[in-house]
Amino acid sequence: MTAYAIAHLHRTEVGPEITEYLERIQDTLDPFSGRFVIHGPPAEVLEGAWPGALIAISFPGMAEARAWYDSPAYREILPLRTRNADGDTILIDGVPEGHLATDVLKG
Repeated sequence: MTAYAIAHLHRTEVGPEITEYLERIQDTLDPFSGRFVIHGPPAEVLEGAWPGALIAISFPGMAEARAWYDSPAYREILPLRTRNADGDTILIDGVPEGHLATDVLKG
């Protein structure tokens, strides 16, 4: 099942470190078949407030997502982002094809 690394960045200081992070991140994703599916376009806010940017990266499964996040290559560049951006980051499983909203009621 597809898994996702999702970040909601509230503040990003674009400078040399963020530029380096962006230039190097794809090389950390490739070994785990990670690919960007959302990368910070302005959101059309329909309800509530949504400050910042959303980033979503898909992986074939949770094992690959965790392995990417914990990989030495990603850990090496992670401080380039964390020193220059504030936000929340999660790993989360997607849903199987054919998922219905009522499936969550089956517990």
